[in-house]
Amino acid sequence: MLSKKYPKEVKQILSKYPPEGKRSAMMPLLFLAQREEGYISKAAMQDIAGLLNVTETEVAGVVGFYTLYHEEKEGKYRIQVCADLPCALRGAEGFVKNLCDNLGVKVGETTEDGLLTIEAVMCLAACDKAPMFQTQGPEGIKYHENMTVEKTMELVEELRKSAA
Repeated sequence: MLSKKYPKEVKQILSKYPPEGKRSAMMPLLFLAQREEGYISKAAMQDIAGLLNVTETEVAGVVGFYTLYHEEKEGKYRIQVCADLPCALRGAEGFVKNLCDNLGVKVGETTEDGLLTIEAVMCLAACDKAPMFQTQGPEGIKYHENMTVEKTMELVEELRKSAA
């Protein structure tokens, strides 16, 4: 599937690694698989396992471990709020609760319009700039630091306009 859909990209990714180390190409191949639909299907995981000569369980383990990979289709954009202890001490817990209240969802849910999924994640490496989050979407990953619910709702409106 992946090698048929993106033959040049797969070849380019695999060419960066020696044959005995091709399993190191797993993360770039996962990003490639996720690029179009926003999630990695079971078929894509099977394909990547075959390309790299590893088990599907190994591929699923990487997908399950990293918050940048997703096994299910959810919102077009993911807002991943850092919720570890340092960020919590700077108000992340209240921030994500108020944000969810404003959007009419709970953490882990997707807005009614299918645009946003709100997630709590651990450590986005900006403890001194909390509350902070990253957005994941078609344009890639973007960090948003020292945020308020008001500034975040302005961003949400911009995302809604650009998606229309």
